[in-house]
Amino acid sequence: MEQQKLPNATLTLVFGILSIVSFCCYGIFGILFGLIAVILGNIALKKFKESPELYTGEGNAKIGRVLGIIGLVLGLLVIAFFIWVISIVGWDVIMSQDQELIQEKMNEYFNK
Repeated sequence: MEQQKLPNATLTLVFGILSIVSFCCYGIFGILFGLIAVILGNIALKKFKESPELYTGEGNAKIGRVLGIIGLVLGLLVIAFFIWVISIVGWDVIMSQDQELIQEKMNEYFNK
């Protein structure tokens, strides 16, 4: 019996890479692509564990899942950072886009 490529293994790798590359877009895309990579990776690895003699490409699924987890964590950290900055400075100050006022609020926080 000829082995075939593991379904979604390459797609998992692509989404894992995208999650690492795109986490800096406010964290949202890193989380989205990371979740997709983790879910697809788990499905592919489950399929591989059921019948390993039928499939090749397990490495792509594993690496994609790991990259997806890393991208997911980085995306969550970026969102946590933005929430932290908003809690320090305040939403009104950020929306005013007054750089001096933002700097003043940050200085007040760090020089307590």
